[in-house]
Amino acid sequence: MKKFALAGLSFFLPAFAFAQSATQQVNSVQDLSKFIIDFINNVAVPLVFALAFITFIIGVFIYFIAGASNQEKRDKGKDVMIYGIIGFFAMVSVWGLVHILTGSVSLNNNVPTQGSGLPHANNVNVQTSN
Repeated sequence: MKKFALAGLSFFLPAFAFAQSATQQVNSVQDLSKFIIDFINNVAVPLVFALAFITFIIGVFIYFIAGASNQEKRDKGKDVMIYGIIGFFAMVSVWGLVHILTGSVSLNNNVPTQGSGLPHANNVNVQTSN
């Protein structure tokens, strides 16, 4: 168990090192929330998908190679493969639900530009009669 924890920690520590550069500063709540969302999208989600994939590959190894002649190891390998597939299914399902919800609500996060509202006085044609 210590080997798996150490291996996982060795893969996860570089994510903290590259998570924030020296030039990036958090000045507001929006910057903090953007940093957290970017961290989740760019580091956490790929890491969880990688862990599910590694779990599935370990199950395949246990089933075919380590348990070639031992039925108990084959059953354990089959269980580990099923856990990996369930993990993939759960992550893809949640990901799909989030995309369906954000698409159906149609949130508009665009900031309006200056001058996109009412016409300005310099854009109005004024005709004078002489």
